[in-house]
Amino acid sequence: MKPVDARAALLPQRRRTLSIMPTFTCPAACADCGTLSSPRERAHLDLDTVLAAIDEAHALGFCNVVFTGGEATLEWATLLRGIERAASYRLPVRLVTNAHWATSTAVAHDKLAALMAAGLSEINYSTGDEHIRYIPLQRVAHACVAACQRKLRTHVMMELKDERTITPESLQDHPLLQSLTPQQRNYLTILSSPWMPLNHSTVYQYPQGVACDVQAAAMRGGCTSVLKTYTLQADGRVGACCGLGLRVIPELNVSTTAEAHCLQQAISEAEQDFLKLWIHYQGPAKVVAWAATHDPAIRWEGMYAHQCQMCQRLYHDDAIRNVIASHWQEMIAEVMQAAWLDDVHIPATLSHLLHEQD
Repeated sequence: MKPVDARAALLPQRRRTLSIMPTFTCPAACADCGTLSSPRERAHLDLDTVLAAIDEAHALGFCNVVFTGGEATLEWATLLRGIERAASYRLPVRLVTNAHWATSTAVAHDKLAALMAAGLSEINYSTGDEHIRYIPLQRVAHACVAACQRKLRTHVMMELKDERTITPESLQDHPLLQSLTPQQRNYLTILSSPWMPLNHSTVYQYPQGVACDVQAAAMRGGCTSVLKTYTLQADGRVGACCGLGLRVIPELNVSTTAEAHCLQQAISEAEQDFLKLWIHYQGPAKVVAWAATHDPAIRWEGMYAHQCQMCQRLYHDDAIRNVIASHWQEMIAEVMQAAWLDDVHIPATLSHLLHEQD
């Protein structure tokens, strides 16, 4: 159920990303996987559905395509054809993978050669204490070395929890990475992201200062995924965010591949939902913090480090939903002002300044 539906007018064209999950199957079964992927999952997309979505994304002016999962490389033929189609439209293509396939640097080179020949422009590796229960860090190291040697832009996302054993330093100091030249290492970025449970009532411990509070919520910007990333999932649903938690938040799923022009339908449906607009422009932390000012019994500070778990909270907590349903109208002016600033005033001002410099 949509908590609110303001039927706001569609806002100006924004840069959108098409994210594709060819399968929910994954060789890992990480606890609290954000997409509920595992070796037991069997849902997958057929090639025609993937290619049709890429064609529509190009027609709608999407700016890039991301293949993720599940583990997208398990649908190898579909993945390569999808990359080729996106690249034929000159769309940048990113792959998110756990690098299970990188059993050696030589094997990693072979896989990456095929991906890059198809048109891959960036690769993201996922690892951390959960992932290494199934995918050794050695494989991520092989994959990083091969990608950097091939001058492919490479990002590694590390799970962030308190008292973790796998850290960015664990990978940076790996003997395989020591073989890279300084120029090759310039292609590698290693970042950390909070590892979150999908159940908002489960609270992880994070390093000091990571979990959100009122001050941090006030400083955080809007969600960079909702209304910017549209995700084609392995079960045929289209979600209006990056994919984390889509399978447990029905309201974020806004069309299916059974509908003609499923991406256009998804955009139209999502951008007429005031709550999604609010999350996009101000972020879920600010929505939860605002709800707590109306209902002091809502406790949330120091509990969550990841925006997506805050989003889980606002969609599943009856107290927060009741506040939104009763008081959302008071936020219309503020959210629309944020929309005007982000989509109209700031771009126009920057364009004018750049024109003056020319």
